[in-house]
Amino acid sequence: MAACPFRRSIASQGVWSQGHGDMDFSPWLAQSVFRLLSRVLNLPPENLIKSISAVPVSKKRPVADFQLFVGSVIEDKSSDRSKPDLQLQTQRLAEKLKCDTVVSEISTGPGTVNFTINRELLAKTVLQQVFKDGSEYGIKSELFSVLPRRKIVVEFSSPNIAKKFHVGHLRSTIIGNFVANLKEALGHQVTRINYLGDWGMQFGLLGAGFQQFGNEEELHSNPLQHLFEVYVQVNKAAEEDENIKKLAQDFFRKLEARDQQTLSMWQHFRDFSIEEYVRIYKRLGVHFDEYSGESFYQEKSQEVLKMLDTKGLLQKTIKGTRVVDLSEKRDLSLSSTVMRSDGTSLYITRDLAAAIDRMQKYNCDTMIYVTDKSQNTHFEQLFQILKLMGYQWAERCQHVSFGLVQGMKTRKGEVVFLEDVLNEARSRMLQNMASAKTSKELENPLETAEKIGLAALIIQDFKGLLSSDYQFSWDRVLQSRGDTGVFLQYTHARLHSLEQMYRNGQSTDINTACLQDPQAISVLQHLLRYDEVLYKSSEDLQPKHIVSYLLTLSHLAAVAHKTLPVKGSAPELAQVLCIIAV
Repeated sequence: MAACPFRRSIASQGVWSQGHGDMDFSPWLAQSVFRLLSRVLNLPPENLIKSISAVPVSKKRPVADFQLFVGSVIEDKSSDRSKPDLQLQTQRLAEKLKCDTVVSEISTGPGTVNFTINRELLAKTVLQQVFKDGSEYGIKSELFSVLPRRKIVVEFSSPNIAKKFHVGHLRSTIIGNFVANLKEALGHQVTRINYLGDWGMQFGLLGAGFQQFGNEEELHSNPLQHLFEVYVQVNKAAEEDENIKKLAQDFFRKLEARDQQTLSMWQHFRDFSIEEYVRIYKRLGVHFDEYSGESFYQEKSQEVLKMLDTKGLLQKTIKGTRVVDLSEKRDLSLSSTVMRSDGTSLYITRDLAAAIDRMQKYNCDTMIYVTDKSQNTHFEQLFQILKLMGYQWAERCQHVSFGLVQGMKTRKGEVVFLEDVLNEARSRMLQNMASAKTSKELENPLETAEKIGLAALIIQDFKGLLSSDYQFSWDRVLQSRGDTGVFLQYTHARLHSLEQMYRNGQSTDINTACLQDPQAISVLQHLLRYDEVLYKSSEDLQPKHIVSYLLTLSHLAAVAHKTLPVKGSAPELAQVLCIIAV
């Protein structure tokens, strides 16, 4: 349960040291509520923290600002005796509490006591905090200040080199970027790693294919497109010719043996790939601190195999492969293969080496891996093997998984590459902008369409639970109304324009008596919940909480724009309305 956002004042007075919240209410404001509750319930204030939260805004009716969940505090007091009727207890508690200059109304709901704050005081306090914290509003909440700052490694995106950036890597890229941005914004030290798929048998196939079908001139003019065509061609050939498979195995063995000619060709492919990926990441607004890859751990994976053998964890199968037994009864009913029969390493072996190396290099508190849910079993086994090896920090490793996007097509048909999707979003957005009656003439419509199209893709992706699959629809994604990224961008642009036209400087001298309209109060109440929403997303790493919050805020702003028009209002009122709008 989220905590109430007006506790900073209590912490500042030394009433308790573990307070949470983002509203810098004056001490008497917070203490008048908490002291009253503490005295009536005979509980220290810190015991009430998790029992109080901001009330979500309702479209149907006005709501209180904060609510006490009575069941949680009664449970604390009466765990050893039968509990009286909860609603009766709620009513009795509410009757004992009295309003004051801070709390203007006390009411009850199902199992809750609700507190409505003096409206003028609420407006003044919220707006003062918004002015004070600026872009860090919510982030500076004591909900986060009491939490330790961590060293966090986030691995995401991780495309396969020598292939164009597949659309399947879009989710990993934007979700991983969200996780890294959120953790960084909250004060953690974040290292962003792109762990490239730059090793493995597929490079044996590509290398053998390039030797037969490759063309140096085409490689230089359009590298990834040419390598993709070679890869398709060699795969088709391998289905008909077993000798191709043998050539691929031979090429990969040479690669693992560090044959210079083979290694030089592989490095060529890798350099071309990263150059192309950096260009795509720039379009997405994504950056990395480190470009790593499976190739970095080819030699260290052999050290891992020796460690597993030394610890008695490595077993040989009839087929000659090496496995780690993960079954409870140690009967090999569940195992993970870590070495092929020919002695070459596998993906999980290199992942083990990478995890151990990162912990030694960064001494991080948490390692987060962002991949699709088809790799759930892989990461369960990875973390389990690390624990068997004696690395207790494996408990602090986390796999953030996500579902699949279905039905993503361009006008030309099924989509394969990410750049096709980005170009399609930009093209469709340009067309929508050109046909919209309200569109203004822009200096750079292409750049605007690019940003709005990208926002539309991201918001569509972040609206639901990450682990869920979803059906993609261009018409739904690019709608200017409803819960879409286009609507968010439109609202932002509209408010920014309003601010430029009517706001005079950054004056904080505001007549909050003007902000008593229910629509203005709804916006203020919603702002109260921001730190709770951030906290929830930081805990479960689900962006949907923040997206839902922003969409609701945009809808509230749209309603306020109609019912509280800035244009035509008296100067003093116009300034206040402009401030509440933006």
